[in-house]
Amino acid sequence: MNLSTPSGKIRAKQALSRRGFMESAASAATVALLSPRTALGTNANSSIKAGIIGLGGRGRMIASMVRDHGGFQITAVAEYFQELAEGAGAQFDVPKEQCYSGLSGYQGLMASGVEAVFLETPPYCFPEHAMAAAEAGLHVFMAKPVACDVPGCTRIAEAGARAGAKERVFLVDFQTRTDPFNIEVIRQLHEGAIGPAALLTAIYTDEGFADPPRTENAESRLRNLVWVNDDDLGGGYLVNAGIHALDVALWMADALPVSATGGSRRTRKDPHGDSHDIYSLTYEFADGLLLNHRGEHLPNRHGFTCGCTAFCRDGYAEAAYEGEARLHPKEGEGPGGTIHGLYEQGAPAISPRFTTGSGKGAMTTAP
Repeated sequence: MNLSTPSGKIRAKQALSRRGFMESAASAATVALLSPRTALGTNANSSIKAGIIGLGGRGRMIASMVRDHGGFQITAVAEYFQELAEGAGAQFDVPKEQCYSGLSGYQGLMASGVEAVFLETPPYCFPEHAMAAAEAGLHVFMAKPVACDVPGCTRIAEAGARAGAKERVFLVDFQTRTDPFNIEVIRQLHEGAIGPAALLTAIYTDEGFADPPRTENAESRLRNLVWVNDDDLGGGYLVNAGIHALDVALWMADALPVSATGGSRRTRKDPHGDSHDIYSLTYEFADGLLLNHRGEHLPNRHGFTCGCTAFCRDGYAEAAYEGEARLHPKEGEGPGGTIHGLYEQGAPAISPRFTTGSGKGAMTTAP
């Protein structure tokens, strides 16, 4: 959710009360972050009929992974732009009549007989698409962030609950949670190997995305990640990019904050989108734990950084999207290692939850 205000102040209560806000956030986090354990599936002797919605850069990458997995057959694609839909159809051997376009293209795809959908559109669309998929009894794999605002998050939570009630998989693609080094470091952190956490510091930096002048309609904002600059379409930089570091921080904390304060501003050259690109935030948890997050999204040569450090009583722990993830006790050195290529490797690492093996095509969730 984007909490940026025109003045740059960050407040955790505006449209909702603090209690309502936190209840909504908790529900959304349960859907997106809770480790699922129930094996779900379709006919164990057949491939799952999959539909891909959103065929931009990552959408096509995910589609390639789905095609190469062995447990799926891509039978339909949907994309706002017709030429992209038909181009993806040709690439993935989908009949032209199963290539849907326009704002309502997802409806045709979901009615075409698919059993699972992979959602890779701008996040503005996710609440509507995820709810439609859950109501249709489809398995759902979706990119992050799950929504652009609190109402969208609550709708995603409801969609996840409906999918669970129908024994369908509902997964969100947070790659950091698939890395073995991150998993082991945070497991030991939760078990108290270096004492209780006192302070978390999260950081996300990148070079930003192109933010060209607006045109008569939003079409020009839907390509090449331009939409990350727009709060309504992409949630802005904090929600779309900074969420990676904040998700690691919440994983480390194993809790949700009760308050947030801080500031943000827009400083990129000649901005046209309304998203801020500089953030400095402090979150407080019920037990007094503090989380500081800072982020910048400017083409200033600093490059990409994403991760979180937990400063504890008896050492510290690092988890990351790229780079070092390690437990550092007072004496000696704990487990960990260097993470590379998680952008490409993270989604396939979730593939055990979409198992083939003796039950080819069965979709299953894993711890």
